[in-house]
Amino acid sequence: QAQLVESGGGLVRPGGSLRLSCAYSGSILGFASMGWYRQAPGKQRELVAVITSITVYADSVKGRFTISRDNAKNTVYLQMTSLKPEDTAVYYCNAQRLGVGYWGQGTQVTVSS
Repeated sequence: QAQLVESGGGLVRPGGSLRLSCAYSGSILGFASMGWYRQAPGKQRELVAVITSITVYADSVKGRFTISRDNAKNTVYLQMTSLKPEDTAVYYCNAQRLGVGYWGQGTQVTVSS
């Protein structure tokens, strides 16, 4: 069972930045893809960004968010800039391996003045 641990969430003002981290206890090289999803209150969980050999972003975050991975640290990051109130959500890390998806416990991001 893959264990993914997110960190880096918090309260930030509109226009601010945060960097989320997703650490895995083993090697992330075995995952076909890793990504970030988010779920706002009363809404469905949605894709934010995915990284494989390429990166894919939701239209709502293009140009503001950047996903990256550090294989040596077995960690995936989500750098978020120019944050908006509508970015407020619980952010979840996801990893895919052999058709099975694994999830972290989530980290809260709140964008408010």
